[in-house]
Amino acid sequence: MPPASPESNEPTAEAAGGPAISRKSLLKAALVATAVPLFAGGGVALARDAGKTGEPLAPTPDCDDGDEPTHDQIEGPYFKPNSPLRTSLVTSSTPGVPLTVSGYVFGRECRPIPGVLLDFWQADTNGAYDMSGYAFRGHQFTDQNGAFTLTTIVPGLYPGRTRHIHVKAQAPGSGILTTQLYFPGEPRNSTDSLYDPALLMNVRAVGSGKEGSFDFVLNVAQDPTDPPTDPTDPPTEPGGTWKVGTAYSAGDRVTYGGVAYRCLQAHTALTGWEPPNVPALWERG
Repeated sequence: MPPASPESNEPTAEAAGGPAISRKSLLKAALVATAVPLFAGGGVALARDAGKTGEPLAPTPDCDDGDEPTHDQIEGPYFKPNSPLRTSLVTSSTPGVPLTVSGYVFGRECRPIPGVLLDFWQADTNGAYDMSGYAFRGHQFTDQNGAFTLTTIVPGLYPGRTRHIHVKAQAPGSGILTTQLYFPGEPRNSTDSLYDPALLMNVRAVGSGKEGSFDFVLNVAQDPTDPPTDPTDPPTEPGGTWKVGTAYSAGDRVTYGGVAYRCLQAHTALTGWEPPNVPALWERG
């Protein structure tokens, strides 16, 4: 496994545009926090709480690593497509501090989004990324309540960066958000040019490990008067061999709208995940 190379010359991330309420304003107290409790009232504001005001939520900001993109996103030099479908990146013998990250994915009106693709990758406890295999890499989908859980370890440090976890998020029929999650109380938070307090997790110690919490807000418009779309409802157009509810494996081939596609990652098809809409799951050819 090659050692990680420095990312110290990366530009500062900019928050995505949004409505008047700003996640940064909700989280600005975390800038100087040395420790953030997860539940006891003093932690980072979560989208599920901010949404109770009835105001629209600002989307989770997209971190810009300044490196050449894989596909059409900027995600840094260590992203690899085709990660395994799994919610745990570790085994009982994996070295490092155990970490569980959980939360929800919401749209702009604080309604949960089921079937969101979340692709996580991170460094090991020594700060190195596995570029020959898929250690500490995996994707999953939010459940019907928009919830997710990731079992991993606290990532190690490497030159130029604070502690972080990478993630791509894509709602059915929507674009890809590429971002990172950060840890409170890290000394390097103040020197890392990419660090953004709007991307802080709530973290607390639990036994010999840690638990983190974070809610993603995707830039997906939601009309509260409309009933949620059933992700198993079949689309009517334009047809082909691709079908909702089918379990596809990497390498499977389908047609959709007269175009051939090859499956990149194993998944069960949902409405909104039509091949032209999800380049993380399908490629033409």
